[in-house]
Amino acid sequence: MPGPSAALPADLLAAAVARAGAAPLITFYDDATGDRVELSAVTLANWVAKTANLLQDEFDVGPGSTVGVALPVHWQTAAVLLAVWSCGAAVLDTAAEDDGRLGAADVILADVDRLPPLEEQGLDQLLGLSLHPLGLGMVDYAGPARDFALEVRAHGDQFVPWQLPEAGGTGLLLGGGGELTLGGLVETAAELAARLGIAVGDRVLVDERAAQEAGPVTWLLAPLSAGASLVLCRSADPAALPRRAESERVTATLGLRLDGIRELGRPA
Repeated sequence: MPGPSAALPADLLAAAVARAGAAPLITFYDDATGDRVELSAVTLANWVAKTANLLQDEFDVGPGSTVGVALPVHWQTAAVLLAVWSCGAAVLDTAAEDDGRLGAADVILADVDRLPPLEEQGLDQLLGLSLHPLGLGMVDYAGPARDFALEVRAHGDQFVPWQLPEAGGTGLLLGGGGELTLGGLVETAAELAARLGIAVGDRVLVDERAAQEAGPVTWLLAPLSAGASLVLCRSADPAALPRRAESERVTATLGLRLDGIRELGRPA
């Protein structure tokens, strides 16, 4: 069990800001739409702070709360996850599952396409995300969910939790009833980074399918723990990946094989 002074997920982002705040931390591609979005550590930290303030101020999210995250691998998902953990709350992640478990959550953040079945369950603490590349709101949506993009803009750029998170608090609820504490998330991320061979300064190309299967500790926290940056690829076009890897100065891949670039977790 982590001690009260153990590192927390928010510390990993703070370290990235201190290390190279203006450098790209997450670059996101969606080959189905042609979107490309790049966030520095400072910009991501701003999104995280605004999102954490929204969750705390509007939904009373804090230690002991459970937040459902029904979102694909995406730069906005990274901000949401880190914001929940900044509040000291637990993530119920259903990125690669059905939505049946989400009834246990105090508030749910969901892709707009996944809102209808949640509304049918009568879940009313809903925030919908359009996942627009520029963070714009949902278009032609008339349901009960609040629009994340519109709500988050009104909240501050600095976050101070009402109750300080503790490393022993629940951070991630796993399938089968398992869980990781907030401190355990950081410890597991560091262990995974070492096992996978992620190095300081690595630029890691992450395939969406592999990331969904592995979960957010692998695709988000392990690279942050190691001091690496991410190139997230959704609906990846295999033909575009070699040139992308070159232009983005990718040094390693997760869930992909590209000639001349090491694949994390596989012997050289």
